[in-house]
Amino acid sequence: MSKLSKEDIEKKLLRFPDWEYFDNALHAEFEFDNFKDCFSAMSRIAFECEALNHHPEWTNTYNILSIALSTHDAQGVTNKDFKLAEAIEMIVEVQD
Repeated sequence: MSKLSKEDIEKKLLRFPDWEYFDNALHAEFEFDNFKDCFSAMSRIAFECEALNHHPEWTNTYNILSIALSTHDAQGVTNKDFKLAEAIEMIVEVQD
């Protein structure tokens, strides 16, 4: 999978208002009502990650989930990252 140009990334980000591009990765932060809801979303996201064989860098502090997506083999953002971001958005929307 080939690395996307900064222009391509910025165009694709128009469909992902919760995400930003910096430090060569897509970044988002999601806030949930409590730890249980956050952890539940993380568990659901984990299944998508396994299905796509693509795993985020993420951290969880109580009810906040911070995610960074990049494709290490391509040394940057690829379509694979946007596919996972889309799956994450669908999961997080259901939690709202």
